[in-house]
Amino acid sequence: MQRSGREPDPRETRLRERLETIRARSLKAAGWRDAARHLAPLVNGSGSVAVRARLTREDLAFLGSARDDVLALTRLGLRLADLHRPQDGGGISSDPASPVLRCRTCMWRWPCPTLRAVEEALGP
Repeated sequence: MQRSGREPDPRETRLRERLETIRARSLKAAGWRDAARHLAPLVNGSGSVAVRARLTREDLAFLGSARDDVLALTRLGLRLADLHRPQDGGGISSDPASPVLRCRTCMWRWPCPTLRAVEEALGP
């Protein structure tokens, strides 16, 4: 995506492509949330469940890379949380016990838009 007449950054392009691939693969695969609820009581003494399921190519593609994708997205979220932390914004506050906080990276008032976007994406 080209903005303000500049060439796209290759790192940004790679990141966007990876995230779009994960999203597309996730949308095509079947959800297992309902099935997991029904399978949980079937866990045997060794801690496993025998499952017979019909899987599509999209399901297999998703499951094949799900662990690596989740780890990569977790690293991304943790890195963003490390970068976008609150710090004292300085200045005079009407409540000395609650000073104005700003993000140490982008300097927006705390919580910054980046952290709010991560929180919104993760849900409740």
